Amino acid sequence: MRFLPVNLNALLVELDDLPQTLALLGALQADPVPGVQELLPAARTVLVTYDSHTVSRAALTARIAACDIHTHTERPGELVEIPVRYSGEDLAEVAQMLGLSPDEVIQRHTASLYTAAFVGFAPGFAYLSGGDAVFDVPRRKTPRTHVPAGAVALASTFCGVYPKVSPGGWQIIGQTDVPMWDLAREVPALVQPGSRVRFVEQGASPALPRPQAAAAVHPEPKGPTKIPAQGPALVVRQTGLLALFQDLGRPGQAGQGVSASGAMDRAALRAANRLVGNPPGAACIELAYGGFEVESRGDTVVALTGADVPLTLISAAGPRWPLSSHAPLALADGDRLQVGPPRAGMRSYLALRGGFAVEPVLGSCGTDVLAGIGPAPLAVGDVLGVGALAQGVVGAAGSPVADLPAAGDTVTLDVVLGPRTDWLVPQAVELLRAQAWQVTPQSNRVGLRLQGNTPLAHATPRELPSEGTSCGAIQVPPSGQPVLFLADHPMTGGYPVIGAVAPYHLDLAGQIPVGAFVRFHPVSVFDPVETAS
Repeated sequence: MRFLPVNLNALLVELDDLPQTLALLGALQADPVPGVQELLPAARTVLVTYDSHTVSRAALTARIAACDIHTHTERPGELVEIPVRYSGEDLAEVAQMLGLSPDEVIQRHTASLYTAAFVGFAPGFAYLSGGDAVFDVPRRKTPRTHVPAGAVALASTFCGVYPKVSPGGWQIIGQTDVPMWDLAREVPALVQPGSRVRFVEQGASPALPRPQAAAAVHPEPKGPTKIPAQGPALVVRQTGLLALFQDLGRPGQAGQGVSASGAMDRAALRAANRLVGNPPGAACIELAYGGFEVESRGDTVVALTGADVPLTLISAAGPRWPLSSHAPLALADGDRLQVGPPRAGMRSYLALRGGFAVEPVLGSCGTDVLAGIGPAPLAVGDVLGVGALAQGVVGAAGSPVADLPAAGDTVTLDVVLGPRTDWLVPQAVELLRAQAWQVTPQSNRVGLRLQGNTPLAHATPRELPSEGTSCGAIQVPPSGQPVLFLADHPMTGGYPVIGAVAPYHLDLAGQIPVGAFVRFHPVSVFDPVETAS
């Protein structure tokens, strides 16, 4: 085993192959290590997220290294049978590449018993391994921009079913009408890591019970619904660039391919809730770049924290006057609250005393924009009712966080090197540290796309097998221009990660606007640990 640093609360365990990876996952699930919060397997690695206050990295490494992955017996997972129409647009090409006829491809595919090795790419997308050894096909040279939901496809030695319409480069051999991801089910993901999967040609007599499908075929992911307001409420009059419900996210859903997501500036969200007397993790409205306005229907109490923004109250009688943020604000019926463009920072959090009347999905009311889970962005005319949260004492007024960045400013973020620092050229760490990286307009909740004068070069042309990624990871694609993953980052990635922003600087990273510059300050050396496996 090889232990690679990921962050102050995460490490990556690298193994020789997929069977060893699944054996380690099974061993850690059968005998959990105190302090381990989540396990995310991939092709040859297991990403381990842990509470550093409960278990140290050294103790965790020793405990994992002691696992006997050679004698661990994997218990067969639940069998899922998926009916397929073998009419995929790449079926003939795949048959030609493999030296088979299309009928032989179908026969070998339906005779295979797959195992869901790991999840990633999108909620409900499982990487299926263990099929016929003949199925080792390359990805398409040019990925499609539109792959339909339910496409059954091959890539390398894996098989998978696309859970929703998305871009993709796998070779499509068929189509199924069984939804891979459906929030109407108790467990939305049809296939979990460890599940066994058999494909049945549609129209053939299935030898095994078919899984129960949802009533709707491939419904679009549905998020929390806004409950109709019967009493006091806020009515959205302007949304600005983007206004979303966010809370502390949905950790613990990695087995379904769902990241934690949540507020980009968690400290600001907690502060807003404290000011109105809500529990710390209650859902707030996350605003990007201001330009937001709500009207109070009835009497309400709100608070706005995060970015340094001008606030204006327009009373029902017409007068306007400026207000201070980071303080509880009592709004009368008909009052309007306007949020202007930030002077510093970029994201603000609006809390409502009693909380917003929004129903959670998978334990969270927040929106993951990459996965498509959560309520749609707020729209003009939305009526946001007051929830039924237990209300506490209203907090004392505070001040905006000092030194939030504005466009053109430079922000320094501490970085933990790893897990793939050695996949970059030796001078890459110094290049990462020495130059200022500008935040480009392509940045969003998924990540900050950065531009530097000197790109970071890969040390090898090899392709990195997909592996788990963490919030704060600095991934380096072939262009050499890094991407800093934020709250809605993909669960897995195939480009090397040179380092990760330390957890205590993630809130600050979430406030960096387009046009600002980032400098990275390594606070560790790259120190992989190798043990006999």
